[in-house]
Parts: sequence; structure tokens; C-alpha cells
Amino acid sequence: MKRKWRRTKNSPSLIHLAGKDSEKTPEHRSLHGTLLRHFSKSAIDLTRSRDRSNDRAGTGEDEARAESSDRSEASVHTHSHLAEKVALAQKTHGFLNTLRHRFQKSHSRDREREPSSPRDPVNGSSRTGSVPDVSQKDHSDHGGESSDPSGSTTPSTKSPRKGSEGRLNGEAGQDSAQHAALRQHEFFVVDVYLKHGRNLPAMDNSGTSDPYVKFKLGGKVVCKSKIVYKTLNPLWDEWFQIPIDDPYVPLQIKVYDHDWGMNDDFMGEAELDLSTLEPNREQEMTLNLSDSAKSGEQGSITLAANLVPKSKEEREQLAGAGSRSTDSKKLKNQQWSSVVTIVLVEAKDLMAMDSEGTSDPYVKLRLGAEKYKSKVQDRTLTPRWLEQFDMHLFDSGSQILEIEVFDHDARSKDDFMGKTTVDISKLEREKTHRLWCELEDGAGSVFILLTVSGMTNVETISDLLTYQEDPEQVDTIRKQFNLRNTLKQVKEVGHLTVKVFKAMGLASADIGGKSDPFCVLELVNSRLQTQTEYKTLSPQWNKIFFFNVKDIHSVLEVTVYDEDKDHKVEFLGKVSIPLLKIRPGERRWYALKDKKLLGRAKGNNPQVMLEMDLVWNPARAAIRTFNPREEKYTRPELKFKRAVFIRNVNRLKEMGAGFAEGAKFIKSIFDWESKPRTIAAFFAFMLGAYSFELYMAPVALLVVFFKGWVVNLVTAGFRSADDDDYVADDDDEDDDKDKAKDKKSSGDDEKKSLKEKLMAVQEVTAMVQNILGYIASLGECVQNTFNFTVPFLSWLAVLVLSVVAVVLYNVPIRYLVMLFGVHKFSKKLLRPNAIPNNELLDFLSRVPDNDQLRQFRELRPAQVTDAERRREQRMKQSQKKTS
Repeated sequence: MKRKWRRTKNSPSLIHLAGKDSEKTPEHRSLHGTLLRHFSKSAIDLTRSRDRSNDRAGTGEDEARAESSDRSEASVHTHSHLAEKVALAQKTHGFLNTLRHRFQKSHSRDREREPSSPRDPVNGSSRTGSVPDVSQKDHSDHGGESSDPSGSTTPSTKSPRKGSEGRLNGEAGQDSAQHAALRQHEFFVVDVYLKHGRNLPAMDNSGTSDPYVKFKLGGKVVCKSKIVYKTLNPLWDEWFQIPIDDPYVPLQIKVYDHDWGMNDDFMGEAELDLSTLEPNREQEMTLNLSDSAKSGEQGSITLAANLVPKSKEEREQLAGAGSRSTDSKKLKNQQWSSVVTIVLVEAKDLMAMDSEGTSDPYVKLRLGAEKYKSKVQDRTLTPRWLEQFDMHLFDSGSQILEIEVFDHDARSKDDFMGKTTVDISKLEREKTHRLWCELEDGAGSVFILLTVSGMTNVETISDLLTYQEDPEQVDTIRKQFNLRNTLKQVKEVGHLTVKVFKAMGLASADIGGKSDPFCVLELVNSRLQTQTEYKTLSPQWNKIFFFNVKDIHSVLEVTVYDEDKDHKVEFLGKVSIPLLKIRPGERRWYALKDKKLLGRAKGNNPQVMLEMDLVWNPARAAIRTFNPREEKYTRPELKFKRAVFIRNVNRLKEMGAGFAEGAKFIKSIFDWESKPRTIAAFFAFMLGAYSFELYMAPVALLVVFFKGWVVNLVTAGFRSADDDDYVADDDDEDDDKDKAKDKKSSGDDEKKSLKEKLMAVQEVTAMVQNILGYIASLGECVQNTFNFTVPFLSWLAVLVLSVVAVVLYNVPIRYLVMLFGVHKFSKKLLRPNAIPNNELLDFLSRVPDNDQLRQFRELRPAQVTDAERRREQRMKQSQKKTS
């Protein structure tokens, strides 16, 4: 038998078949069928010989002995021959199974077109296509009943294989339909979300393991998970995209234990049959791991898989890119269709999870494969996070945003407090939505701002090249904000249209001297962005955006970023434009500034071309001015900085110098340093005290406004609009020094305690710094109000003071005091949800201080070349033709 196996193994035909995988000829199918029929015929001959032996049992003893001797020799010869054939079949079984998989991969389309062959007379099972299935061969190899051509059956010593007949007959229709559905597509991508493992075997001496997972396809590793240390129940929470050529090739999942400097230990494996997955439907499953060298359970892993069919064009995009892991990353980067910006603001009425009646809540966000975690807010049921997260929508990915709230515990597992979901597909694009999301399986609600923008699809609503202005819509907007309709929708102040054309002179952020820029527009809490233009320093976005204006004193912030790997960003430039400075319908270049909005950004005079149109109602804007200003949720936290502290002190000194001069002048009057001046002041004081009326106070302020208006007219032509000579301070250097100090102070316990003391001192100094800054800012706002820095606000103050003077002149003061008291006492009853406010402080909050004026000051843009002008003219002409 060994000699025959060697001859068979070394036979030229088998070497030819095994060595040339690329040749898929009918000889393979012929060889396979011949072997199966040969083994089945041997089994049938053995059965017939046993029947003849039983029929001849009644003959004479002599004849029986003679025949028994002959039958013994024939039986020995037959059994020996059959055993040799069975051994040969067992040894070639693996080779034929491998050959079948290769046939299925290369001749999958041929199998689909060819009709089913008639039932095999040997094994009685139908075979699809031209490739025989090794798993369906004669039952004499695997036990069960073997049937001869006459229909009689002979029991075998082995039990039949479980479920094989049901799979072949009962599920034949379902398998064929699934097969036909899969063969309609030439290429697939499987999205695998690896969640966690449970009850894995302990491989280390400590009773734990350091597990990680390898995904293999066709014997090659296509992706690998992270290592989770010291656990038997790892939480991977990772997402992979794997290109698939043939869904009939199973995905092998192997788990290993990581060992430093040694070979990693094998912990178990499982297979995922991709052909059983329903396309475009995420299915969660738990796979039990097995190890052939060990008995018993090896644990399990839980994952979700989604088989996504792809077109031929998408397949060609991945051709020639190297390894499959690289291809999946490229596919991931190319497919996101829009950006989802989420601002996690606050929550209220959460469950108390701690014994003190409070919680330490934090939030987990998940959209498809992307996930983020917020900061922990200690000991509160009304946390306020004010954090921003940028997530991405994929064409084939999920559009359900999952929000989960947990209570942080330092010594145990975090407690679940509730969850909610948001269907992004139902939300309007290019608009910021304010959503209060009620928590399920818990209590309370979460407040978020959600915006879907940055869409890469062709012909989107924000595409300027395909946008056509609707005259009826324009007339509707202008009528809405007409003065005659002031009392309708009082909270809607105006409508802003921004066209973002292009940028030039940007700094290179990539190694190749290029950048991947995109532009972000922010109006208070509304945030929209363009698509990313790759590998360029002069991007052309050509987008149009619309904003609802609720406060005319808001500032439009236009920021250009560079997109890096993993969707991180790098700052390229920024410009802040107050809405009151917008010139409607003017297309112009705006010079980009640095992060502090005081100097030019890096690059070759970087600038961005914008065109804005603002329609607003002055009466609504005036009413809104005396109400609380909308808080910007993404404003950075003000930390202590030495340079900022010194600057605030200097601002107070400048203000104090003016008050000191006034006090010194008054003191000189009372000290009779100049007798004529003192005598004139005395008679003026007596005359004013005798004839003073309350209405004279606003009149005196009007005189101060008149003086500021005259000064503003005289000095307006001498102001410079350029501030290129600004030199940045050392705030960043101070931050680096503070970080270095923090790192040095975290070595041992003494240094940690010192760090805590420094942090406490820093909180106090930051509070003092912010108070000084607020006082200085308030004084500068008052000064800029009288200087007509913002004409709308100054004239509004003049109007209010004039009305107050007239009222005080005609209405007795006691009636005004009574009216003021009625207003204060009835305010809470008439408007229970109204926010307590001070109208004077709300008005002053709209007036910019000196720091803000420096930030709003426009830099002189670079000169545009003649070639660029001609290009712009051609673009305008082409737009006119299309419109």
C-alpha cells in the first residue's frame, strides 16, 4: 500500500494538477469524478460478494468448505484492495478539497451559467456546476447507507454525517438564491466591528492573557487588532474594512496572546462564512473559539459584520495599492461623504448613581466605526461639558448616532445611566440642529448641537457651480425682514448668505509641500464647512452657505484647516468679520490671520475670497441688543497666562490714569490752585444745583456723544487698516514652560502634592486675571460707545438717551419709580422662563473692547495678478452663461 501511495503521489498527473494552480481544465473534474466512481464501485463489489456468500450457505458441507476456502481468499483479496482504496481516498481528500476551493474561485461565473447536472448515480446527490463537491461524495467514506443501482441499501458501520442531507436538499433553494445574489457583484467590502471577547483561556502565570485578533483571508493577514493587556474578557471596540474578491472564501479569525520577546501563544480560532451574510445588513454574532490541540471551550468573541457590494469603478480605485490592509484604509479615506459636527453641551435630570445622591457622568458617542468619549464631570446631575466632536458619514456606513451616558467609578465598572439614538438621515443638511435627546433605560436628557456639512457628493445644495438663485425666494426673505413686518418673528433678526470661492498662498502642511485644506464657517453656534481639496495650496471650494442671524452684533469666523490622517486638522489661517462690517454683494479677498487674530498666518500672504449678502431688520436688532447675548458653547477655557495677566493690569492702569487725571483736576479746584477757575466752578455748581432736573443727566451724556462723534469724523481718515507690525507675545512659550513644569513635578508624591498646590494657585490667579480683564473690557466698551467705534450701537444709545430725556421731562419721577417697581414684581409672573438680565450690561456686551477691535482689524490683502483677474472674469462669464 505504501508503494502504491508513493507512485500515486509522484504520478505526473497529480504533480501537474497540484503544481499549476492557474490551469483550471476539465481534466480536474474528470479525475475527481473517476476516483469517486472507482471507490464506489469497489464498495458495491464487496456488498455483492457478501450477498452471494449468504445465498450459498445452504449447500453441502464439502461444497461449502471448498467454496468457503475460495471465498476466504477472495474476501481477503477484496478487503485488502478496498482498504488500500479507502486509505488512498483519505489521503487525497485534503488535496481534492483544496482543488475544489480553487475551482470555485476561478470558475464561479461558469458555475452560475451552467445548468445543474443530473443526479449522481453513485451517491444520489445533485451537484451544482462542473466542480464536484468533496463533501457530497459516496457515503462509504463517511458512514451512513450505501445504495446500489438496484435500490437495495446496506447499513454501514459509521453513522451518517449530521445535517449534510438537509443542507443539500432542504436549503437548496435558499442557497441558490443567495448564490445568485452574491454573483451579481464582482467586488465586496466587509465592515467588521470587533467588539469584545469572553472567557478566553489564561496563557500567563498570573492567570490572565494579553489577547489580540488576527483576521486572515486566503492564508494572508489582512488586519490585526490592538492588544488588550491583563484580561480574559478583552474589550477591543475596533472597526475594520476588508476588501473581498470571493465571498465564498471564509474569513479566518485567530486569537493570540502577546508575549514580549517570545512567540505569541495561540488561543483559538473561528471561521466566518461570508457567503451567509445578507448584503448591506449589519449582523451581530458570537463565535466560539476552538483549538485542535486542546479539548473544551476556548472562549468566544463577539463581532458585527456587514457585507457591502461594490462597483467595478470602486474596485479599480484599489488596484495596485499594495497590501489589503492598505487598500482598506484607502477605501475608508475615500468614501466619507459628509462631516457630522457634534457639540455636547449639557445634560439635566440624570440618575443619582452614588451614595451621596450625585453621579460622575460622561458620554460615549458612536457613529458607525467612529467613537468618542467626553470628559468626566464630578459630582453632578446637571453636567456641562461644552465639547466638540467631528465624525464622518460613509456611503455604506450607519447613519445612527448612538449616545450613551455612564457614571465613572474609580474602583469598579462604570454604571450605565441611559442611552439614546439620533437618525442623522432624517436631519436637514447644511444646518445646525439644537436637539434635546431623552435617555432610554434611564432618566434625564442630553442637549447637543448637530450639523451635517462638508459634503463631497456632486450637485449638493451648497454647490455654487450648480446653484441658481430663486428670485421669489429672495423677495420672500427681504419681505420677512422689512420694517413693516418687525413684530412678526421678532427673534429672527436677519439672513446671511456666504459664498466661499477659493484661497491662495496657504502654508504647506504636508511633507510633499502641499496641503489638504478645507474651510469652516462659524456664526456663534452654527458651524458649516466645505469639502476638502487635496494636494493643493490654492483650493477652489465654490460653496454657498446660509445662516439665520439672531444677533446683528455676532461675528462670522472663517477658518482654514489642513486635514491630516485619521481626520485630524492643522490650523492654516483665520479671519473674523463682524456682521455690521459686511458690504453686501462685494466679492473680495480677506487676508488670513494667525490663531490670535493679530498677525498674518504662515504662508505666502494667505487669503480667502468671499462674497457675503446680509438682509436684516434694524428694529429687531435694536430689541435684541438689550437682551442677553447668546453663549458660544465652543469658546476655549481661559487659563492663566503671564502675558495676559500683565496686559490686563496695563489696561486697568490706562483706565486708572484717566480717572486719576480727573481726580487731580477736581482737587486743584478745591485747593484754589487757580482762583479764576475755582470761582467759575463754584458759580457753575450753584447754578446747576438750583436748576437741576433729572432729564438733564441724559442730556449731559448726549453732549459727550456729540463730542465723540466730532472727534470720530475728524480722526477717521488718519486711521490705518493695516497691522502687519504686530509681534506675537510669549503665551505659547509660557504654555510650554508650564507643561514642562507639570511633567517635572509629577515624579514622586512630593512633586505631585506640589503640583496640586500650583494648580490651586493657578486657579486663583486665573480668576483674578479674568476679573481684571472683565473690568478693563467693561471700561473700554463704555469708552468705545462714546467714540462711535460701532456707529449702530452709538446711535442706538443716542436714541435711547433722547427718549429717556423726553420721558423724564414730561413724566414725574414718582410715576417712573412706580412703573419700574411694577415691572420688576410682575416679570416673573408674566415670563416665568425669562433669564434675569441687566439691560445696560447686555448693551455693553455688544460693544467691542480694544482687544476685539485689534482682532477685527483687517490686514491688507496681497495684490492679485493679471492672470488671476482674467481667470476670475472667465469664471464670472461662464456662471452668467449657465444661469
